[in-house]
Amino acid sequence: VLRRWAKWLVLISVLLLVMVKLCGAEGGGARRWFRLGGFNVQPSEFAKLALVIYVADFLDRKRELVRRLWEGFAPPLIVAGVMAGLILVQPDLGSAVVIGAIALLLLVLAKARWQHVSGAVALGGVALALLIAKEAYRQRRMLAFLNPWQDPQGAGFQIVQSYVALANGGLVGQGLGASVQKLFYLPSAHTDFIFAVIGEELGLLGTTAVLGLFAVWISCCIRMAYMATDPFRKYLISGCVGLMGFEAIVHIAVVTGMMPTKGLPLPMISYGGSAMVANCLACALMLQASRNSHAEWRMRHAE
Repeated sequence: VLRRWAKWLVLISVLLLVMVKLCGAEGGGARRWFRLGGFNVQPSEFAKLALVIYVADFLDRKRELVRRLWEGFAPPLIVAGVMAGLILVQPDLGSAVVIGAIALLLLVLAKARWQHVSGAVALGGVALALLIAKEAYRQRRMLAFLNPWQDPQGAGFQIVQSYVALANGGLVGQGLGASVQKLFYLPSAHTDFIFAVIGEELGLLGTTAVLGLFAVWISCCIRMAYMATDPFRKYLISGCVGLMGFEAIVHIAVVTGMMPTKGLPLPMISYGGSAMVANCLACALMLQASRNSHAEWRMRHAE
């Protein structure tokens, strides 16, 4: 049933991304949400999941053609590019990069030619550089990443406050709920910088525990993908774990100053409705796709 709806899910996602730009709610200089009653719905979170389902289905049906540029390699990237472009105009560079990265990840798993993959990565890098150079606020974020102390009250404010939170935490933290930085010092403390609050309240031990839990979760999902009995399930599980794992890596890298500031929530931890629902749907899809896969894998290898 899910596979039959794959193309329609992408089409619905594209229409919603167009509609949210035209008549969505605006906040923080961006137009990314629909306001439905007392709830805000962010279509881009569900568009990522729709893309994973579509690419998984496409690569299963066209797996003999994936090494050909126009028949097998380009179509998923074109669909991902359309969705990424609609997300860019909101604007939301982080989610657009995630969409491109997930499409490329699945193509790599499908054994696309390395020449095609490296060419796509090079084009993506050039496009990213142009997008950063085009917008002044993105340039400021890049400069703040290189030296946040040059403008600690301006472009470097978020990362400096994140450093302060992590430093305050020390080894064991200030205690659960005792963060000071989240009280109007650290912007987006409940979403884009929640890892810094964990560091302040639970210290190095707490952040290490979170990293360990993500590592265990990712390793379990990789094992599920390895034991999947058909390519569609394998690609679906890989896409979902790649989506959530990539967002977790970027979030933690931003908070610790290893990447320029970009607003991405920490999966399953950050506050938020759309992202949390999308993450739960992704986990449900992985569990369903892996149902009975262990027994089937053992039977197949026993034969």
